[in-house]
Amino acid sequence: MKLALDPYMLRSTPLPELPGVVADLGYEYIELSPREDFMPFFLHPRADDAKVKAFKKALDGAGVKIASVLPLYRWSGPDEDEREAAVRYWKRAVQITVDLGCTIMNSEFNGRPEQASLSEAKFWKSMEELLPIFEREGVRLRLEPHPDDFVEDGKIAVDMVRGIDSPLVSFLYCAPHTFHMGGNMVEIMEYAGPLMTHLHLADAFDHTASSGLRYIVNPPGSTARVHQHLDIGQGEVDWDTFFATLNRLGFAGGEDTIMTSCVFAWEERARESATFMRETVDKYTGSW
Repeated sequence: MKLALDPYMLRSTPLPELPGVVADLGYEYIELSPREDFMPFFLHPRADDAKVKAFKKALDGAGVKIASVLPLYRWSGPDEDEREAAVRYWKRAVQITVDLGCTIMNSEFNGRPEQASLSEAKFWKSMEELLPIFEREGVRLRLEPHPDDFVEDGKIAVDMVRGIDSPLVSFLYCAPHTFHMGGNMVEIMEYAGPLMTHLHLADAFDHTASSGLRYIVNPPGSTARVHQHLDIGQGEVDWDTFFATLNRLGFAGGEDTIMTSCVFAWEERARESATFMRETVDKYTGSW
């Protein structure tokens, strides 16, 4: 099992310096999330071959590896022009991933919940184009449901992964999305079983608590989704049950399983948060 850091809170760190900073924080792996100067949100990657090679050299020099690359594109969006563009962006992102010596990517279903059936149709169209590329390059893909995607529920997401029916595609459980995925954490994990190969670790509050009044959003009836990515222990995810379930399911024994620390709430203490998360995860998994 790999413990990786999502360095989004460190995105102002110059790219050649990032691997050294991650190594100093005690991590051997990075989950490379979007950066404006490399692979931005929803846009074509900015990195040319020279920048990719320079970053790979910096990684090798720091003794840090890319565990996974996380692109985020509108590949399930209802707009066909955007969907076609997203597929082009994905193709370049796959090539960059391979050039970085990585064989794992993860992303979200994307799309629009108010146009779920159309978004699903676009998703399958994109998968038909992209899955042969993943197969050709030997790249594995982990998918997660996300608040405001066309797939938000955890068990439905697992069924979608099963429907793809490829040994290269598996399920990512994102702990800070627990209360948007249905709140039934153990049931979703058990339902996924060996399809669950990737975890995002951060805490969140249960927005459904207090009769749905934990967060009051105006105007009434707003479709806004609210969640956090906090340090473990600052929210309401049941971490004892979370890690006990992983242990019971044998998660750490899976091939290329990844846990990623993905806290976004404390940029002013990004390094302290990363260190705390690493030490806390080590305590939970130390007995495994």
